[in-house]
Formats: sequence, structure tokens, C-alpha cells
Amino acid sequence: MLIRHRGNAPAIDPTAYIAPTAAIVGDVRVGSRARVMFGATIDAEGSAIEIGSCSIVCENAVIRATAAGDRDHPVRIADHVFISPHSTILGCRVERGSYIATGATILQGAHLHEGSSIAVGAFVHANTVLPPAFFVPPQAIAIGDPVTIFTPDQHEQIAQAIAAIGFANVAFGVDAAWTDRVNRYTQATEVRSREFGAHLEDAVIVTQEQREE
Repeated sequence: MLIRHRGNAPAIDPTAYIAPTAAIVGDVRVGSRARVMFGATIDAEGSAIEIGSCSIVCENAVIRATAAGDRDHPVRIADHVFISPHSTILGCRVERGSYIATGATILQGAHLHEGSSIAVGAFVHANTVLPPAFFVPPQAIAIGDPVTIFTPDQHEQIAQAIAAIGFANVAFGVDAAWTDRVNRYTQATEVRSREFGAHLEDAVIVTQEQREE
């Protein structure tokens, strides 16, 4: 399904494949021989998304750009990137020949240099930079520039690292203190409510092929 959002329609190369149950929303450009499989959602919001040649977006992956306030986080996915099922990619840059495994998450402002490999269930936090051919192990959390790898049991160290990068400010433009969770999440939902409210004006695009059917 192709959806016009904020006046922008997706641009799909004729050699690309978009599954019937995938949703492509707004200013999205899908390159030659790219494949977007069933249940995937690619949503540009008020920003933009580019998916390069021969890149693969598997079932139920979510790719979302965002622009809220003065925060613009487009998604740039280069050529020959493999994005596995149930992965989440938000407002980041992924260079060519990278691999995102099932259930992995990459947050706003992250930059994965070419040949990066994000294993099953791994997490790349906001503004994190991965060097070329860097490997993030299964279930690990990558934070920072230069990057540090944490294991899920390092609760205190992870909390300190996330507080240091100012995730709420990066992702939502929210400046609430790290310990003031109710205020932080209240502000975050207000930001996304305003941003996502633009979908009330969306329009499904009927393609020439559908007209002919």
C-alpha cells in the first residue's frame, strides 16, 4: 500500500518489489531491485527515507523517519543492506553491505558504517556510531561514539550511558531529567501525538495497475 502523507507520495523504482501488505508512507524512495516484504512499514513522517539498490526489508520490519520540532531524523539505507524480520530502524543511517538481524533495533541519529552487523535482538542506541565491519553481539546494547558494548545485565552502566547521550532530547526534543520519567514520557507522547496527527490527512494512492484491474 502506498500512502500520500503531508503531500508527499512514495517513489518506487519499477524494478523494486513492494508486497501487497507492506505500507509505504510519505517521502520514501525505494531503489532498483529493492524488496519490501509482507507486513513491513516504511513511514517517512515529516522527514524522508531512502532505501538503496538491492536492499532487502523483510517481513514486519519497521523503518520510520521523524521530524518533531527542530529534530529531523531521516533514514538513509544504502545499497545491499539486509534488514531482517521484526527489526526496528528509526531515524538513522545504514551504510552499504550492512546486516540487521531479526528483532534488532537502531535508534535516531545512529550511523552504521559499511559492513556493520547487528545480531539477533541487539540494540544500537541514539547517536551511536559503529565503525566499518563492526559486530554487535546478540542481545547486546551499543551506545556512544566511540561505541561501548554492554550486556543486558549491566543495568546501572546502561542507565548512565543512556542518560549521558540524552536520548529523550535526541528522539523527542524533550529535556526532562533522566529520573523524572513520568514527565519525560508525558512530553514524549505529546510530541508524537502532534507528529502522528498528520496521518489524519493521509490518502491511499491507487496505482495504474490497480486501475486496470
